Amino acid sequence: MNYHIALNSVDDIKTFAIKNQLGQHPAHVMWDMSQVLKANIHQPIDVEVLPKDRRLARIFGFPEHWALARKLSEQLDSNDVIYCDGEPLGIPIATLCSQKRNRPKIAVLFHNLNRPKGLLALNLLKFADSIDLFVTGTTPQENFLKRYLKLSENRIFKIAYHPSTDTSFFTPKPPSHKKVRPLIASGGMEKRDYETLANATQDMDVDVKICAFSPNRTSSRVTFPKVLPKNMYRGFYEWCDLVQLYCDADLVVLPLLKNNYQAGLSTLFEAMACRRPIIITRSPKPGIINQLIDLGIVTGVKTGDSLELKQAINKLLHNPQLAEQQAQLGYEFVRSKHNNAKYVQDLTTKLISQFGNIDNTQLLVETKQDKLQSFTYQ
Repeated sequence: MNYHIALNSVDDIKTFAIKNQLGQHPAHVMWDMSQVLKANIHQPIDVEVLPKDRRLARIFGFPEHWALARKLSEQLDSNDVIYCDGEPLGIPIATLCSQKRNRPKIAVLFHNLNRPKGLLALNLLKFADSIDLFVTGTTPQENFLKRYLKLSENRIFKIAYHPSTDTSFFTPKPPSHKKVRPLIASGGMEKRDYETLANATQDMDVDVKICAFSPNRTSSRVTFPKVLPKNMYRGFYEWCDLVQLYCDADLVVLPLLKNNYQAGLSTLFEAMACRRPIIITRSPKPGIINQLIDLGIVTGVKTGDSLELKQAINKLLHNPQLAEQQAQLGYEFVRSKHNNAKYVQDLTTKLISQFGNIDNTQLLVETKQDKLQSFTYQ
């Protein structure tokens, strides 16, 4: 079998891989997967968007995703396997391949299909039968796929370690400077409730720094106060600076808006890998966030409750032994269960066992530098 990986967003992952070798960027898990599977990587870049792509995007996704899906549906056949790292490309590819007699094998990672747009796409586009393997990282999504689509067990794979973290990049470091008062860090753009964080901390003798930038235009609503308190800063951090922000922080706080999936996991695991104590909003749905709270690995608070959040911050700031205990538990958890190597191993093993071995004619030279030189975008 010839393997392919379709990425939702446009990332220069070849450059990322080079920077990772230099210690300037976390490893890209899809790059690591491509090396194991000897896979071509496809991204929605430099594709001609036709009127029919725009019409389909009115139902779901973006025109450039449909354009790439159209191109791939014409190129790939039953000798190919394509893994899509999310719905934006997975749904278009499955839809356009559905009428193809010798279609490729299709596996899609689903983050949040059980929402109005996802349900509309399921009903109108009829793509589900074209997907051979539904991959998910959360129990609510797994339960939805089983219940709504009545899928057999061999068509669902719950990847227990999603999302994964490059624990060789996100790692504890010494503080960069002496602080005159405690520092609270936060980050991310998806379903974040920074207004509640501002209300909780605006009168406290602390600094709040937020890495609030995302190149992903599909990021969900973020709430900020109309005017930031004087002790709060938001901005863009380069990767190395983000690691240092985590390590400088006394606490990492992840205030979340209500959502029906597990928002905030990437930031959560990055902070845990840097061995920081964490406060996070409890999820209304079962999942890893509530499990970590119940195990005492992180501190949980209710959605939108600035008073409870303030009390939780004060409790950890004034109880360094508890804060250090939670930080150590989180550090051990993420390094053992949510690291990139484990993720790549489990997912590639599942794909190969489900769809077949890699075509040996596609093998690349195994040295890291040769991998970078042999990499091509399609």
